[in-house]
Order: sequence, then C-alpha cells, then structure tokens
Amino acid sequence: MARQLDVLLLSSEVEPFAKTGGLADVSCALPKSIKSLDHEIRIMMPRYGSIDERKCKLHEMIRLKDIPVPLGNKQILASVRSSFLLNSHSKVQVYFLDNHSLFGRSGLYIHPETKKDYRDNDDRFFFFARGVLEVLKRLGWQPNIIHCNDWPTGLVPVYLKTLYKNDPFYKDTRTVFTVHNMAYQGVFPKSSFNKTGLPAGVLSEKGIESDGMINLLKAGLVYSDAITTVSEKYAEEIQSSAEYGCGLEDVVRRRKDSVTGILNGIDDSVWDPATDKSIPHKYGIKTLDLKLENKKALLRRTGLPFRGTIPVLGMVSRLAEQKGIDIIMDVWDELMTLPLQLVVLGIGEKRYHDFFSKAGKKYPEKIAACLEFNEDLAHLIHAGSDMFLMASRYEPCGLNQMYSMKYGTVPIVRATGGLDDTVEDFNPSTGKGTGFKFKEYHGGDLLRVVKRALGAYATTTSWRKIVKNGMSKDFSWETSARKYVQLYRSLART
Repeated sequence: MARQLDVLLLSSEVEPFAKTGGLADVSCALPKSIKSLDHEIRIMMPRYGSIDERKCKLHEMIRLKDIPVPLGNKQILASVRSSFLLNSHSKVQVYFLDNHSLFGRSGLYIHPETKKDYRDNDDRFFFFARGVLEVLKRLGWQPNIIHCNDWPTGLVPVYLKTLYKNDPFYKDTRTVFTVHNMAYQGVFPKSSFNKTGLPAGVLSEKGIESDGMINLLKAGLVYSDAITTVSEKYAEEIQSSAEYGCGLEDVVRRRKDSVTGILNGIDDSVWDPATDKSIPHKYGIKTLDLKLENKKALLRRTGLPFRGTIPVLGMVSRLAEQKGIDIIMDVWDELMTLPLQLVVLGIGEKRYHDFFSKAGKKYPEKIAACLEFNEDLAHLIHAGSDMFLMASRYEPCGLNQMYSMKYGTVPIVRATGGLDDTVEDFNPSTGKGTGFKFKEYHGGDLLRVVKRALGAYATTTSWRKIVKNGMSKDFSWETSARKYVQLYRSLART
C-alpha cells in the first residue's frame, strides 16, 4: 500500500477567505481533492484584514503566537490562526499567517482606493515566505512537499536551498512551484534584497535577479524541485516566446525537464447546474429544457428583452487586455449587426469600463454591461447564456470555458493555453466537438468564428449535440489531483 504524503500548499489567496482570481479557486479545490485521495494536505496563506474572523471561524493557535521572523535587521512577530475548508468527505486545515502591520488591510496586493500595488509588497511576501518555514518548525509538522503557487511564494524554494539547506527539519522536504500566469512576476528593486537575509550569490542572473530587479517568479522557477503550469499547452507556450514567457522563457527552457503541465479542474460541488443554489432552475443533460428558464431569468435580471430565436453570449472576465477585449472592440460595430445579445460581467481597466458603459447605452436591447464582481450573477450567466465568449490573447488554463460546458453553454474561444486543451472545435460532418475555436489574435478571426457559431445555433439538432458533448465532459479535479500526487511521489524521499 502506497504511503500517505504530507503536503503543505502555499497560496496568497484561497476561496472563500480571499480572492482576486482563479488562483483562489484552485487553492481551494485542489487540496480538497488531494485530501479525498487519503493524503494529508494543509494550506497556509496570509491573514488579510478583509477576512472576517467570525464568519470564517478563525481560531487563535496559542502555541503559534509571537514567532520571530527575520526581515532585514529586524525580528517581526508572526502569529497563526486556523480554520478549515469543508467538503463532503473530509476537512482541510488552513493556517493564516498573521502580522497586522503587514497584512491587516482590506486589499490583498493593491490599495483598494489608489488601485496601485502596496509599496511594501516586498516586505509582506518576504515575511510570508520566511514565516512559513519558521511556523512549520514551531508546529513540528514536516511536509514531504511544499507546493508553492505564483510569485508571492517564490522565495520559499530559495530559502530551502540556501538558509535552511542544512536544517535537519527540512532534509526530506521538496518543493513544487506552480505558475498560474507568467505575466505576474513580483518584481522589486535590488535594494530590497538585504531584507531577505539570503546569501549574496542569490542576487545574480543565475539566481533571482532579472533585468536589474529582484524577480520572485524567477526565484520559484530557478530554485524549486519541480515546476508545473496549469495546462499542457501553456507549459509549451511559456518556453516558446517572449509573448508567453514574459521575459522568462529562457529560464523555463533551461528547466524544461522539470516542467509539467497539469490542467486545472473545476469544483463540481460549487459548479453544477443540477445543484447550483445561485440559479433559479436546476437542470441537467436530461432536463435541458429548464436551461431556457434560466435564460429568461438572466435577461430579466440584466434588463434585456427575451427574444426566443436570438442567442445570448455571456462573458465573465477581468476587463484586461489579456482577455481579448481589444479585438472585440475592433469588430464591435459588426458584432452588433449580428443576431445576438451580450451579457458582460467584470471589472478591470477604466478604458474597458468606459467602452462597455457607452455600448450599453447605445445598444440597450443588445448588451448588458454589469461592471462589478458578483459571484451569483456569474453562475446565472453560465446557466442562462447560450454561448460563452473567451477571446483571450493568452490563457494559462481558464476555468470559465469548463464551467460553461458543464452548464450546457457552448464556448467560443481562441486556441491558446488551456482553452485549446479543453475545447474541441465542432465538426458538423462528424458531430464531434464541444465549442468553436479561432487561431489568430485578430478581430476578423473572432468575427468569423462567432458567425460560424450562430450558423450552428440556427440548426437545433446540431446545437443540441454540441451542448450535450460539452456537458458529458469530465472536468472534475480528481484526474488532476492524481497527477499532482504522482508528481509529489516522484519528488518525495521514501
């Protein structure tokens, strides 16, 4: 019988405690799936001021109080609180590393009013990385694997390979570093380096320096024992060019034998139209007619008229250049001549807010722009739309296209990253396929694929086939969790 693994997952955000994007969803769902495979996995994250202590049932851990953590020439005190992620099978313990002066704010990385990065993000996440290792020693729990996620955790592998290299407590601990998005790198001035306490040799182009700056994403890429990305296609893309590698493509290529693409899954305890509490009409593959009632509810909620033969395209997205908003804008007038309605939900850059606000006023019966973050409405858009649009310039994995297929909503995507891995282009001659894909990042290509989808929508039998193909796919976390466990085992000393 294979032995149980002990795994610590580190993340700067975890649903439902703190969230800015898909990282939080993954950091919640993956540990629950690994736990259900009978391994011990725990989570550690910062204790932000926005986390409601009572609502999230945080408990103080007396023996993990006032732990000194070196930061430059100071000793900063850390304390730990604890809560749990619950699922139907088990519960996953979550540790919250707490220092009020560093983390007791409402924002995670960005000031909520100025919309700019906190100036002391270097202090905050240097402290988090070093604090994790000090807390584990005080706790007396020795994980086989520390699974780090994105730049806020990038120094953990560096510390283990340097300052803690000869510490017997960590002699059997290995690190996995998962890149969720290469564009976010955690870049700080070289003058911050002294606060890390790391050996001088680490500050070099072979180490954590990049373009004359400290780069925490590079730190994780260079010093971890294994690197993963969130889809197989993205693992290839980030080695292929600066467009995808964001300046670190050579670093990834040098470690190509340690890079694995493991597709994210979806948490079907949250995303399932048969049980979803956020939609008015539950349905499944055998009760698809009820999906129409959700479409009517979506249109009522967003103020659009219901027109039986006109499909609704949904978009739930950060309003950022990465998400393909520019090429949508390039062909906007032509899109608005097509027989469709569009519901957009998201927040982001001001120029995109302004664009969709004006578009909603110009085409009040064709577009509803909901410029906010609203989880319940996101679920209703997936349930009530006929199609789901993701025109991303790049997309490491993407979850919304998987949610949409689960809900019988046909994705229209650009063939990049996880979108290419998860969506099969519909072939009318064979009846196979789960959505519609276009290759070039160009408005003309986007327009053509939307027209192709509209043509298929007009044929009820074909459309029903695409919908059912998508709903039959298994995007649950179990398959991905087993791949992570396999990777952990390959690293862990037996």
